[in-house]
Amino acid sequence: MKKQFLPLATIAVALSAAPALAADELALAQKSACTACHAVDKKLVGPAYKDVAAKYRTDKGAEAKLIDKVKKGGSGVWGQVPMPPNTNVKDEDVKTLVKWILSLK
Repeated sequence: MKKQFLPLATIAVALSAAPALAADELALAQKSACTACHAVDKKLVGPAYKDVAAKYRTDKGAEAKLIDKVKKGGSGVWGQVPMPPNTNVKDEDVKTLVKWILSLK
């Protein structure tokens, strides 16, 4: 009987961890000043994170492109307002943020 509950418990733990992870990434985005220009679900100065995820959903090289863009900055993809370089954000934090953004639906 206890073996039947193990898969349900595993699923429950996995599902409860997902919102906590998203909160961690959002906190990292806030700490890194990303949220001064970006929001998860609406355009501010820059595009919404969900719009970025949708645009790059089928692009196999998106993670590397976006990591590079976050570090170096850029313009022209989402309009004429440039995104400044984020050289003060640690590489592992940039990678975490990009993976999170690309996971959004």
